[in-house]
Amino acid sequence: MSQPATLVPTRVTVDPDWYAPTRISLGMRIGDLVFTSGQAPVDDNGETVAPGDFAAQARQAMAHVGTVLRRAGSGLDRLVKVTVFVTDIAHQDLYAAVREESYADPFPAESFVQVAALADPAWLIEIEAIGAVG
Repeated sequence: MSQPATLVPTRVTVDPDWYAPTRISLGMRIGDLVFTSGQAPVDDNGETVAPGDFAAQARQAMAHVGTVLRRAGSGLDRLVKVTVFVTDIAHQDLYAAVREESYADPFPAESFVQVAALADPAWLIEIEAIGAVG
């Protein structure tokens, strides 16, 4: 009986890597799947964008999800699962507009979760995702 192929995780990076100072990978690819870290509303230098503006922060976080997926050979059109963390569930309708701009059919599975706080008090949203490669 032959042994199954060993899957080797590969770190996904960009230049500049806005998470490098934190020693967190932007994402990891293993086999035909890409797992992103929670993508925050930060610029390329790790600075929070649009404090207090949920829609702008959501678009920035989603843009980062797309960037990480593309760097690993995937894309927003190949999302499998998305988890959205927000500090106020009342922003669900605003996020729905960002989802309309970002997702393609077939639509990914999604969870929308209110949390007490995110890593930076200025962040209103963080998005993590799993995408398929190929």
